[in-house]
Amino acid sequence: MNQAEDRFAPSSEMISIHPTSVKAVAITFDDGPNPEFTPQILEIFREEGGRATFYMTGEQIERYPDTARLVHETGHEIGNHSYAHPNLTELDEDAVRAELVRTGDLIRETVGVRSETFRPPYLATDAMVERIARELGYAVIGGVNGAARDWEMPGADHILEASLAVAEPGSIFVFHDGYGDRSQTVEAVRALVRTLKKEGYVFLTASELLSQA
Repeated sequence: MNQAEDRFAPSSEMISIHPTSVKAVAITFDDGPNPEFTPQILEIFREEGGRATFYMTGEQIERYPDTARLVHETGHEIGNHSYAHPNLTELDEDAVRAELVRTGDLIRETVGVRSETFRPPYLATDAMVERIARELGYAVIGGVNGAARDWEMPGADHILEASLAVAEPGSIFVFHDGYGDRSQTVEAVRALVRTLKKEGYVFLTASELLSQA
């Protein structure tokens, strides 16, 4: 397959749900770290148990390295969300690779571990983006609850209800802790975690969820 064919081949590798016999979900957050809202989310999991995944951009890691380290030190996963949050499907191969490599290096330099999962900005992906991610050793992660649209601040009740509507074992939820006012997201995630916990769910990182049979 040449590069042009690769570019427009249908996407097939982004994982939004991982079939599993375990009553587990992955709750994930994009666009951080954010020194105001990321710690509030960490506190939810400290109180309720479980671990989350934070898909960080390289720019934000450079701005707030201490918050990135706090995420890692409290036992959560840091994933790659590109460096500058472009639509990767609009870039050439070298630029896509540079976005992932630069942020992967920043994660390793900041917290001392290699990131294992990658979420494309805007969930915009194609076969070339996924091939590059695979060559770099990343699983490509999506999310089941796009209808929650928490980045638009539609209200905590809407975010919660749209997320609960698609909850099942293996679901990967996508929220945002970076940029703007994320207080609605914090409120909705607190309620989501408490509700699912009562239903017997456990909260795993994206990498942990992918390891479940």
